[in-house]
Amino acid sequence: MQKLNFPYYNFDITNDSGKLWIFDRIRKKKVVLTPEEWVRQHLVHFLIHERNCPKSLIRIEYSLHFNSMMRRADILVFSREGHHWMVAECKAPDVKLTEESAMQLARYNAVLRAEYILLTNGLSHYCFQTDFSKGLLTPLKDIPFYT
Repeated sequence: MQKLNFPYYNFDITNDSGKLWIFDRIRKKKVVLTPEEWVRQHLVHFLIHERNCPKSLIRIEYSLHFNSMMRRADILVFSREGHHWMVAECKAPDVKLTEESAMQLARYNAVLRAEYILLTNGLSHYCFQTDFSKGLLTPLKDIPFYT
């Protein structure tokens, strides 16, 4: 798989009948290793190992309703108080991060109201802090540490 703009992590990857699978520590099962999953697993490990996010407070493919339609956020991190701390949308490395991708994440966060939103394709990362009381999104230079 392609090298990403994340530190190196040792993943449990297996080949079964010509298909690659990666063990997901959050869902506690093997999932098909697609390019998007490669990015998602790197981000999960980054959040746990580099940003101190408790593994127990991370959800993958978190279901939500938007305009009466069922959607899934790639990654949702909860605060210790049970609030939505960060929502992240992962794209495959060959997918360009566009305004449409950002709007998808913004729609999810209109429902979730997380403090941080993150859009990544593993090569580029765009992170923002939200302030719903002022209607502001503040771009961040780096992905925040979990506090």
